[in-house]
Amino acid sequence: MNIQQLLQGMAERVSASASVKNVYGDPVVVGSHTVIPVARIRYAFGGGGGNQHEHEGGGGGGCVSAGPCGALEVTSDGARFVHFDQRQKIGAALALGFLLGAAVMALKGTQRIELVKRTE
Repeated sequence: MNIQQLLQGMAERVSASASVKNVYGDPVVVGSHTVIPVARIRYAFGGGGGNQHEHEGGGGGGCVSAGPCGALEVTSDGARFVHFDQRQKIGAALALGFLLGAAVMALKGTQRIELVKRTE
């Protein structure tokens, strides 16, 4: 088996396990609303092989990740995509944390010790 066949077989096995149904399940219908889950699926594969003085070697690996991306809501009025993006909330939380830290440091201030030389 050559490296191309190895990677192709691996890709087929991994891609079979990464589907929207595995992340969410089936679309949900409630009254006149249908919600279709949407997932983001990423693949990465690599491999190598060699023939060094009749000692053949090779190997390969792969990775797949799947996670929620959003949902498509379909009604009699039309369809809309609801995006599950948390980047804005995370950015706002980081900015708020920075501002609170800066405010605490400003209120705490620096303590100053004054030395006064007395003359007698």
